[in-house]
Amino acid sequence: MEEKGISRAVIKRLPRYYRYLGELLEDGVERISSSELSERMKVTASQIRQDLNNFGGFGQQGYGYNVRYLYTEIGKILGLDRIHNMIIVGAGNLGQALANYSAFERSGFKTVGIFDVNPVLKGVTVRGIEIRMTNELPWFIRENNVEIAALTLPKSKAVEMANVLVDNGVKAIWNFAHTDLNLTLPDDIIVENVHLSESLMRLSYNLTRYEAEHRTNHGK
Repeated sequence: MEEKGISRAVIKRLPRYYRYLGELLEDGVERISSSELSERMKVTASQIRQDLNNFGGFGQQGYGYNVRYLYTEIGKILGLDRIHNMIIVGAGNLGQALANYSAFERSGFKTVGIFDVNPVLKGVTVRGIEIRMTNELPWFIRENNVEIAALTLPKSKAVEMANVLVDNGVKAIWNFAHTDLNLTLPDDIIVENVHLSESLMRLSYNLTRYEAEHRTNHGK
């Protein structure tokens, strides 16, 4: 199906649709209208229909959406109908927390290896996965058909390690380092930069605005 020209905003909403539909399945809901889905997601029914029409629509007039079918189809669009082998590079607190999050595997993301440069961590296991040294990365990536690498290293080490990963066949990097790797890597490498501090700053902004409005309203 043709998917060119789909906005980043639509793509960003797809995982939310998938999550909410999964919750509906758990609740035993078999079908839902765009209006009912909009109430749950706080997105207008019109926006939902526009988003899904990018991929074929999936709904039936007068019936709405078959929840299981839509969940399955969005999963296919997101590439969740197959297993993605993933490694974590950086076995500090964040890296180990990611490795311990078993829900990733339920969505098809299988952590097959954890790597670090600290020899003290060599051989330590996290959820049954042994921590290896980064000099083992080249052969491990090839032998285990690794597609995705989660990078939880300091900024100073991130670019160098990202290049090592790319040179050995990794095509997608989930980057938690405080730098935008897509600015330094080849265009055909897929990078998702996750800046936790920026998310916290947005939270702080919204909290500050809320408190200012609250003071204004109560001061009248």
